[in-house]
Amino acid sequence: MQKKPPHRDKTRKIHRLLLFFAKCEETSITKTMVCFTLLLTHPLHTVYIFGRNTVAEALASGKKIEKIFCQYGAEGSPITALRIQAETARIPFALMDRQKFRTLEREVCGENENAQGVIALVSAVKTLSIGELIEQAFVASEQPLLIALDGITDPHNVGAIARSAECAGFHGIIVPELRAAPLSGTAMKTSAGALQHLAVAKTSNLAKALEDCRNADFRIIALESEAEQDYSKALHEGALFNEPIVVVVGSEGAGIQRAVRRVCTDAVSIPLQGRVASLNASVASGIVMFEIMRQRLQADVHTASES
Repeated sequence: MQKKPPHRDKTRKIHRLLLFFAKCEETSITKTMVCFTLLLTHPLHTVYIFGRNTVAEALASGKKIEKIFCQYGAEGSPITALRIQAETARIPFALMDRQKFRTLEREVCGENENAQGVIALVSAVKTLSIGELIEQAFVASEQPLLIALDGITDPHNVGAIARSAECAGFHGIIVPELRAAPLSGTAMKTSAGALQHLAVAKTSNLAKALEDCRNADFRIIALESEAEQDYSKALHEGALFNEPIVVVVGSEGAGIQRAVRRVCTDAVSIPLQGRVASLNASVASGIVMFEIMRQRLQADVHTASES
C-alpha cells in the first residue's frame, strides 16, 4: 500500500485553519487561542461530542476517547461518575474555567446548543461499506433490520432517528454521502449515544446501496405520506415484519428520490386524523420501526405459547 506523503496532512490542517479564520467575525484573543490549539493539535479523524448522556454512552461503549473537558463548577452525580470512569480508563479529564469552556462550547456546539458542562474528543464514528453492513447485520440476526435516510439534512433528525432505531432493535443505518447531515456532535447528542452502538454505512449512491440490500433478500419499504397501504396492516397482512427489512425515510419537503423509490419493494403510509398534512421524519420513522418491533415480539409470544 502506498503511503501518503506526510506533508499532505499538514497542508490539510493549515487549509482548515485558514478557512476557519476567514469565517471568524470575533477578534477575542481567548477564542483565537482556543481555535488555533484545536485545529493544530487534534487529528482529523476525531470529532467532538457533548452532553452528559452522550459522553457517558461513549465511555460505556468502549469507544476510544482522547480527552474529556469539564466546566469548572459543573456538579452532580453524572459529572462525578464521568470523572471516575475517565480516571479508571486512564482518559485525560481536564477542568476548564467557565470562560474557556464556553469558548470551546460555542466552537463545538454552536450558539443554540448546550454541552451540559462536558465535552469529549473521540474517534469519529466508524463507517462501513454497504457490503460490510449487510454481512454484519446477518451475523446479528436472521431477519436483520436497517433504516436508510434519503435527504435528511438536519443533524437533530439524524440523531433522533438513530436513537429510535437503536432502541427498536435495528442493526444499522444507511446514510448518503451527499444530501445528508454530517454525523456531528449535534447528531451524537440527539442520538443520546445511539450512534456509538449502531452500525453506520455511508454510500455515494443510495439507490445502488438499496439494490445491494434487495439482492441480499431485504424487503425495501418506503415510508411515504401518499402511499395507499397502511403501515400496520401492510406489515402484518404481508408478514413483512418477519423478513429482513430496510425502512427508507425521506425528507419532509422533497420526500424520497425517484431513483430510490424505484428500488423499493413496498410503500406504506401512516394514517393521519388531524389538519397537519405530515409528520416529522424522525417521528414517522420511529412509529414504523417500533411497529415492526411490536409485531415481531407479538409473533414470538404467539410461537412460544403454541410450543
